[in-house]
Amino acid sequence: MQMAETSIPGVYVVEPKQIADERGSFFESLRTDDLSRIVGEPFVPRQINYSVSRRNTLRGLHSVTIPPGQAKYVSCVRGALRDFVVDLRVGSPTFGRHESNLLDDISGRAVYVPEGVAHGFLALADDSCICYVLSSAHVPGTQIDLDPLDPDLAIPWGFTEPPIISEKDRSAPRLADALAAGVLAQWRPPAGA
Repeated sequence: MQMAETSIPGVYVVEPKQIADERGSFFESLRTDDLSRIVGEPFVPRQINYSVSRRNTLRGLHSVTIPPGQAKYVSCVRGALRDFVVDLRVGSPTFGRHESNLLDDISGRAVYVPEGVAHGFLALADDSCICYVLSSAHVPGTQIDLDPLDPDLAIPWGFTEPPIISEKDRSAPRLADALAAGVLAQWRPPAGA
């Protein structure tokens, strides 16, 4: 598999090498030893979640306070998603910027989301299923939710009709409010930077 850092430091896109024959295909979705080496810190799965969504469902933007912190390895196991990450690390050179990738069940593409970076997606097909491999178990009261339609973030979700969105996400605070509340992580430059 190939791992390439995106324009947001610490966020990686993973492209698996697929082996195909008359039976179908095979690929490795996650190698924690390779991922840990590339990102420069251990990635040890503590919880795995799945979310199934109808077409035009918008979920996110979500992150976790530090502590406990939570890195995510996300992939689409059925359907297709327009996936977004937003850098919420105060002091980061890319604070407030977003990056987008298409995740689908054909390519096997995945995204590594480090601690302090928010994640969200728009389902592009009915019955789309995303898999989250998480570095920490859920701790009630530590989730950071941001308004995915915050005009200051100006995320190009790409929906052509109003998206299906939970009341929790619809009423989430804007980035400026989360910043003022002091709940966002501080930027830690990578070792050797």
